[in-house]
Amino acid sequence: MLNLETRPTRHRTRDLQVRLASTPTEVREAQKLRWRVFADEMGARLSSREAGVDRDLFDPYCEHLIVRDEAAGRIVGTYRILTPQAARRVGSYYSETEFDLTRFHLIRERLVEVGRSCIDPDYRTGATIALLWSGLARFMQENGYDYLMGCASIGMSDGGHAAAAIYQQLEPYRAPAEWSAFPRLRLPLEALADGTKADLPPLIKGYVRAGAMICGEPAWDPDFNTADLLVLLPMARAEQRYARHFFERQAA
Repeated sequence: MLNLETRPTRHRTRDLQVRLASTPTEVREAQKLRWRVFADEMGARLSSREAGVDRDLFDPYCEHLIVRDEAAGRIVGTYRILTPQAARRVGSYYSETEFDLTRFHLIRERLVEVGRSCIDPDYRTGATIALLWSGLARFMQENGYDYLMGCASIGMSDGGHAAAAIYQQLEPYRAPAEWSAFPRLRLPLEALADGTKADLPPLIKGYVRAGAMICGEPAWDPDFNTADLLVLLPMARAEQRYARHFFERQAA
């Protein structure tokens, strides 16, 4: 059993614990949280067969990282994790539904995908996301994986102008050509760049500060109505000033 399951990390001011879900009931609770955030709050069109539960064909192959408020008895944050071995079993990474990852072939055996990240509105603090990231870091380190990948989403309620502006700001963080990914449904950036001013979303800001790279132009996800950027973090690039928060090695 992974140490991540048996050595939960707690937040000092609230009884928050981060670990992998260990029962079907916990996985289902995380999927219900995802539905509340993505469908009820954000208006996403989810393809789940069961209303109120965000579940797709990738879920049975994933590990589900959860932050749980033990005092309240509820899951308040989650990420799902797809290892390279599990990606082989399901047939692809989720990101491959949005991007051509041909150029990632040399690192696939060391590449973990994360996604479906969400936090309950009452718990959207830096402490909660830091706990999730510390859990991801420990999973990567304890299992010897070198690369972390995922889709970072930008809302498109304005039609995509903010997404185009944000992508332009991320030019300094572009990945080298050998790690480029190509959107299957490309966002028409040239038509959307109109001088709109937009701040980097907190999650994207956190990724690039940690050393992540943006692997090319955004894809449009019509179900979530988001512009999705593929983000790649080689663990060796994680900057030391952030490592102590969520990429440091956990004490034995």
